Amino acid sequence: MVVTTSPAEPILSPETAITSLDNEDNQIRYYAAWWLGKHQIQSACAALCYQLQDVRYRTVQGGYPLRRQVARALGQLKNIEAVPALINALNCDEDEQFREVVIEALGKIGDSTAAVPLLQLLQSGTPQPYEALIEALGELGVIEARPLVEPFLKHDSERVQCAAARYLYIITQKPEYLERIIQNLNHENPYLRWAAAFDLGAIGHIEAAEAIVKAKVGNSLKLLNIKRILETVLESDISEIEKQQATQTLFQIIDQLLIQL
Repeated sequence: MVVTTSPAEPILSPETAITSLDNEDNQIRYYAAWWLGKHQIQSACAALCYQLQDVRYRTVQGGYPLRRQVARALGQLKNIEAVPALINALNCDEDEQFREVVIEALGKIGDSTAAVPLLQLLQSGTPQPYEALIEALGELGVIEARPLVEPFLKHDSERVQCAAARYLYIITQKPEYLERIIQNLNHENPYLRWAAAFDLGAIGHIEAAEAIVKAKVGNSLKLLNIKRILETVLESDISEIEKQQATQTLFQIIDQLLIQL
């Protein structure tokens, strides 16, 4: 039996959502991809990978909204079975935003087979979504990218500079790069303050948590990134004593922020 849905009928099951990826209504297909990613439906991985090739839903500007949302969903699934399809999608030159989301998804999945094609993009000499690309190389721990990333500390975009500092801290653990990001928490541009908070949340360093608390950003944003740091600490291989001390500190910070919300 074919399961269908309409804008008036919410998606209530994985089966409905997967089937809806082939609906004639582009908005339903987009929503289905979002739903599958939000609920991390692993059984949808193959169907989502297939939709990465879709060219039916295209805006007048030439972008592919559904393909972008599909790539985001695959990043949320973090399923390594999606890596070959995502790597293949890097070849799309028609929609840079799509390539950016694909790069982000590969970084989130964290499979090492993505390292070489991402490194090749950085070496290509052609314009790329550098912020996402450098962050993904950091998430994958691609040490070979270091000499290519270091010049981006002086890039015209401060967001790209921050991404380079994030990568270099992950690779080297040198505090100077962490401090470079922390400085942006007091930047006059609120978007750069928010970006710095997310970068520090991704790094997962306890010192970063203390800096985030003092930053001029909303408490909800602080709370989100403190929780990300807590998750990193809980998954780390530091000693149990260090882990206990760090988690105790982070829980105290979280409690204080919740009171202030």
